[in-house]
Amino acid sequence: MGGGAEPRPVTAKPGSGLRIARLVTELSAPAVLVSLLMVTVGWHSSRGTGHGLAWGLLATLFVTGIPFAYIVGGVRRGRLTDHHIGLREQRRVPLLVGLGSVAAGLALLAVLGAPRPVLALAVAGLVGLVVAVSVSHWWKMSIHSAVAAGMVVILVLTFGWRLLVGVPLLAAVGWSRVRLGDHTVPQVLAGGVLGALIAGVVFGLLR
Repeated sequence: MGGGAEPRPVTAKPGSGLRIARLVTELSAPAVLVSLLMVTVGWHSSRGTGHGLAWGLLATLFVTGIPFAYIVGGVRRGRLTDHHIGLREQRRVPLLVGLGSVAAGLALLAVLGAPRPVLALAVAGLVGLVVAVSVSHWWKMSIHSAVAAGMVVILVLTFGWRLLVGVPLLAAVGWSRVRLGDHTVPQVLAGGVLGALIAGVVFGLLR
């Protein structure tokens, strides 16, 4: 994982499971999972009121809305190959844009007095992006797996141990990324471990 050549994921071949893998990858895209998580935590932070939902939507705008809009624009202009940013070399700038957007959103949320769990989730996202930017410079860690694992941990911390029923999601996401040839098994495992660790420590301490 250092200065040597990076192992390349095996290119996906047509066959059974490929369409399912694509569907799982799209449904578990970081923008999708983080948006759902932001809205859910925001809603829960104010005991299911519209006020909490508004906080969640505002956070979603900065954490996923603006960064994803930048990525879509990059794909349309031909600067990025796809909205999952499959090439590691193309990840750095979009991740930095996301980092700036999350930092700006976090500052605005803090000034406006957002609920503590929403702020904690935004901080966890900021830390996760810093790690992703650093790692992507030399290795293509799976951000899909990182976000999925972090989401499960945050849901467990927010709603209790019964949310461990979401653990199979991690296996499905990891399988889809490897099946499509976008990541190797170590890249998926590393993403999952780091995502769970960041969510557990940062969100767990700040919520």
